[in-house]
Amino acid sequence: MSTLPDGRYVDDRPYERDLGEEARNADLDVSNTRLVWRRFREHKLGLVSALFLLFSYLMLPFAGFISPYTANERAPDHLYGAPQGIHLFHEGSLIGPYVYPITAEVNLETFSWEYIRDYDNPAKLEFFCEASYYKLAGFIKTNRHLFCAPEGATVFLLGADRLGRDVFSRILYGAQLSLTVGLVGITVSFFIGIILGSIAGYFGGFLDWIINRVIEILRSLPELPLWLALSAAVPSHWSPVAVFFIISIILGILDWPGLARAVRSKFLSLREEEFVRAAEMMGAKPSRVIGKHLLPNFLSHLIASATLSIPAMILGETALSFLGLGLRAPAVSWGVMLNDAQNLASIEIYPWTAIPMLPIVIIVLAFNFFGDGLRDALDPNRS
Repeated sequence: MSTLPDGRYVDDRPYERDLGEEARNADLDVSNTRLVWRRFREHKLGLVSALFLLFSYLMLPFAGFISPYTANERAPDHLYGAPQGIHLFHEGSLIGPYVYPITAEVNLETFSWEYIRDYDNPAKLEFFCEASYYKLAGFIKTNRHLFCAPEGATVFLLGADRLGRDVFSRILYGAQLSLTVGLVGITVSFFIGIILGSIAGYFGGFLDWIINRVIEILRSLPELPLWLALSAAVPSHWSPVAVFFIISIILGILDWPGLARAVRSKFLSLREEEFVRAAEMMGAKPSRVIGKHLLPNFLSHLIASATLSIPAMILGETALSFLGLGLRAPAVSWGVMLNDAQNLASIEIYPWTAIPMLPIVIIVLAFNFFGDGLRDALDPNRS
């Protein structure tokens, strides 16, 4: 301590910065987006799931390039073909990726197909090869594939089904419909739910009463029988694309009541706030008040709800297609593939025909983990 001429004391010790205080101030200066990203990174399972889902959706346009066969390409001599492994070494020598050719024989005792591997003649895989034609990203016709089996051999990584079609290739093609149906369905659901929920919550009165009665009626109906009834009404002669869109719309229409009720309850609590009254007094139209002032206040809740609703859409399409009332052949989806594997006796003998249920389980879990992580990151009350 030192004394000034006027008698005041001054602390002449070196200035020490409060690093903790600076860190807290730095957090306050961070944008909301970066703050959400920081919180989301702490949820490791949600982060891994988000990266996996991003990779899955980016892969969809290139499914035909990655798969060695087209979706409905058949190998008549390899019905229920067993899965083939890819090997690198043969008799101690590195010869590159190859498969052992297989030959089909019928077991006259069990009346099932058995496959004999030719371990003496390994067949090397061909890369960036030419095979069956397909449309890259749905527009560009090409016959270039990432890898193919050499002539006289097959490459069934996950086996073949009852018609000799490659299960691995069909899973990749099926992802294009099964993963897209969730996005289309949630778009329809959010469009209807946000509009009707906003009208009910902001205007109230008779409109609120009517919308609530419609919500209660829809929520009182058993979901699965309603799906079945609406899907059964789809004409059987419609094209696979038309059936896909109508199934997506049906799933979206039946999913909106829960979102509309959440939007309504939020609007009821926000419409009396001062910032809403100020906007109305300045002459803002209801559409602007809803779009610019009310919806952004719980946009995080809507995003988290979307990620948790998409798995329900995927499971809905799978259930309908499995029962034969959703997408139908020649369309390829995971539900259509499971429809072909309804025979329990065949699954017991050829268990790889049930493999299409694995990507369904993995994708649904990934969406749930991603939704949980996103919901925690967007929660303003989270410390």
